[in-house]
Amino acid sequence: MSDINRRQFIGSAAASAVFTIVPRHVLGGPRFVAPSDKITLAHIGMGTQGIGELGYLLGDPSIQIVAVCDPNTDSSDYLEWSKGSIRKRIREYLGNPAWRENDDGCPGGREIGREAVNTYYANQRAADKFKACAVYADFRELLEKEKDVDAVKIMTPDHLHATISIAAMRKGKHVIMHKPLANRMYEARLAIETARQSKVATHLLAWGAAPANGLIAASIKEGAIGRLLEIHNWTNRPVWPQYTKIPADPLPVPAGLDWELWLGPALERPYHRHYTHGVFRGWFEFGGGSMADMGIYSLWPVFAELGLSGPISAEAWATHTCEFAGQVSRTIKNDYSYPTACAMRFQFPPMPAMPSLELFWYDGGIRPRLPKELEAAGATVSKEGILFIGDKGSILAGYFGDDPTLYTRHKPEPLFPSHGTSAPEENPVERNRLWRTAFQGGPSSPGSFLNSGPISETVNLGAIALRAGQKVLFDGATMKITNVSEANKYMSREYRKGWEL
Repeated sequence: MSDINRRQFIGSAAASAVFTIVPRHVLGGPRFVAPSDKITLAHIGMGTQGIGELGYLLGDPSIQIVAVCDPNTDSSDYLEWSKGSIRKRIREYLGNPAWRENDDGCPGGREIGREAVNTYYANQRAADKFKACAVYADFRELLEKEKDVDAVKIMTPDHLHATISIAAMRKGKHVIMHKPLANRMYEARLAIETARQSKVATHLLAWGAAPANGLIAASIKEGAIGRLLEIHNWTNRPVWPQYTKIPADPLPVPAGLDWELWLGPALERPYHRHYTHGVFRGWFEFGGGSMADMGIYSLWPVFAELGLSGPISAEAWATHTCEFAGQVSRTIKNDYSYPTACAMRFQFPPMPAMPSLELFWYDGGIRPRLPKELEAAGATVSKEGILFIGDKGSILAGYFGDDPTLYTRHKPEPLFPSHGTSAPEENPVERNRLWRTAFQGGPSSPGSFLNSGPISETVNLGAIALRAGQKVLFDGATMKITNVSEANKYMSREYRKGWEL
């Protein structure tokens, strides 16, 4: 035992069945977890989303957070979706309603993460006698020193997802990560292949957010609207400022932020607050745009149920901005940020039971035109939603599949009348169980990286079409754009020295 660490022992023992874990209820009540059954977790990324989701981990008796990591130490300049929500959440973790009562900003950073973990454990799980949570600025140092960590949760900007997850998997760590898998096609493929080769368990957190869309797809397979021809999906994103120019006024790097670590694989550039926190997603270098933010939630269960492969083509139509130069108006050439609004069209190859399918994506307030039959029936388009069009009818639903209505030659009717009209409520505990079971040697999670290839390729091909400015034809076998050779440079990125993948 002295030659191997605890994580290796658990994995090898589970594989060879050399010991049996005594049921928790026998040892100490229904919430008791034997030490050998506890997942040690490193939490990488302590910003708005990471802190907001921390409670699901802290309160789970089968998980112990042993380290947190973020290139930012502690600041109150983060962005949030409702005023004071993150500070309120941290106060709940700490059990201290007066925490930072004179701070009106949105807090975040690794020191806040450490304080939340240590204080929660001391107050709520004192019997477990945890040692103090370690803290790191650099995930590479964490992976090198925290050898007994079972898994990592990655809650960073999109451009770091592949870099960190691949490094963790190569160290034999299980990985939980927020969407997208990567904001480059090459990186997404490499992450999937690394998961396959390393044989660690993985889970992309977008899985399970829209199970009702999967149920709709299942009804379509059973013939609810005949042959499926088109899928339309639209969102109200972006809900962040979408900057249309590279900042021309570099700012001093805030105290406590390691800008080099935040950039990671991205090329050197001066710091500006228009890149960081909640606005990173609007830049091609750092984010995946609105589709990476929301489309994976809504469309992944549809892809899974229908068995879709990756798309064979994509084209995009986007808003543009103009400026006057020498008293003459000109369109700004933009190859650095996503548009304020766009529409995309993807084509998928035919399958035995389905003709060639088209998927349409809309964001920034753009919505699809409803078929005449739906308009005649009084259907309306809300700010977010999903529409399935077949040769014998259509299904219109809310974004996550709520209130699905079937439109055929008959009057509109609920698609699932015996099950109610609302989408099933998302259950975070159940979602945790999927990856937790996989990490403990059980069945693979449906949210495994291995299952995310088609949706990841769709999102990234859409970004390529936006940047190419024309329809692109994609050969998935060779991972090449076949009709616009210069667009292939968008498959990957130019890496900063020492950060190559």
